[in-house]
Amino acid sequence: MSKFHNHGDFAETVALQALGWIAANDELLPVFLGSSGLRPGDMRTRAAEPEVLASVMDFLLLDDAWVIAFCDSVGLGYESLRRARMALPGAAPDWG
Repeated sequence: MSKFHNHGDFAETVALQALGWIAANDELLPVFLGSSGLRPGDMRTRAAEPEVLASVMDFLLLDDAWVIAFCDSVGLGYESLRRARMALPGAAPDWG
């Protein structure tokens, strides 16, 4: 049985991993902060908020190179990011 009780648990875990990956990337972090409007302190205090996690996933999904680099670094299949994003609030319908 999966260690995740539902898709939401999986999505939150992946999004938190993604946030940590972005935070550790000196080139990508300022881009994320600029696009999200978050301040570095917000990342720590608001990291578990569904809206923040969704914005992390939306940001990461903007660039295939980021998806590949993140997924390779944590051992996830590339499609996992899209599935995780779909389980978080505010996801667009999956048309394909």
